[in-house]
Amino acid sequence: MTEENKKKPNPIDIHVGSRVRLRRNMLGMSQEKLGENLGITFQQIQKYEKGTNRVGASRLQAIASILGVPVAFFFEDAPGQEAAPGRGFSEDASMAFAVEFCGSPEGLQLNRAFVKIADVKVRRRIIDLVKSLAADDLD
Repeated sequence: MTEENKKKPNPIDIHVGSRVRLRRNMLGMSQEKLGENLGITFQQIQKYEKGTNRVGASRLQAIASILGVPVAFFFEDAPGQEAAPGRGFSEDASMAFAVEFCGSPEGLQLNRAFVKIADVKVRRRIIDLVKSLAADDLD
């Protein structure tokens, strides 16, 4: 391995870290809280999420348990691998934009607020409103 490659995070480490961040954000969990549950600092969580530091097997198993997903979740759609349709949390390539949006600050806020709406009819009307607004933008 050349000196240049040693400084560059491995694409799989970056992918696993981004999936940790995605799931943690979906749950509304802070880096501090995840770190507390693991007995490590939030800075270490940051390094994992950026792919700067690799997550060991036992630590990844602990993270999966805390975040309530199978370990395979962190490797789904990893670089250089075929997506396996119909498997757990995996998304096909056409849904990648939706996963990216759900992990964004706006997507997280929207999802958290939406699930708090108890009335199914109100939720349906909101979906219809958003669809009509999106259709207006296409015209």
